[in-house]
Amino acid sequence: MSATDDLTEIQQLLARYAVAMTRGDVDRVLGVFTPDGSYSAFGDTYPLDEFPALIAAAPKGLFLVGTPVVELDGDTAAGTQPLCFVEHTEHRMRIGYYNDSYVRTPAGWRLRTRAMTFIRRSGVHDSGRPHAFERSRP
Repeated sequence: MSATDDLTEIQQLLARYAVAMTRGDVDRVLGVFTPDGSYSAFGDTYPLDEFPALIAAAPKGLFLVGTPVVELDGDTAAGTQPLCFVEHTEHRMRIGYYNDSYVRTPAGWRLRTRAMTFIRRSGVHDSGRPHAFERSRP
């Protein structure tokens, strides 16, 4: 597979994530990750088994993503992708970017980690308020 093929596959993977998040299709969102994948935001990291609750608690709307910058390194890669989220009821926006790690699997490229960074009106870049999502812990 060429570098161009790898980049195209990763871009399609990230497009599937954005469309599935927009549609609220949790199974398809989970399908873009490796089984040991994780998502980081709100001052914490969430394994995939907690991701459905995180998605359910999140505002609904349109996930607009830009073309990622991806650095390939054999069967792994790292990248950054800009995001503009538009909430559906009042069209409020959140902007920021994802920092990702990817791995080639037998099923193709998958996200291993995805970390959200929000860009605030003040210009501050942060991972969100820790209390924005309450985890249920045993």
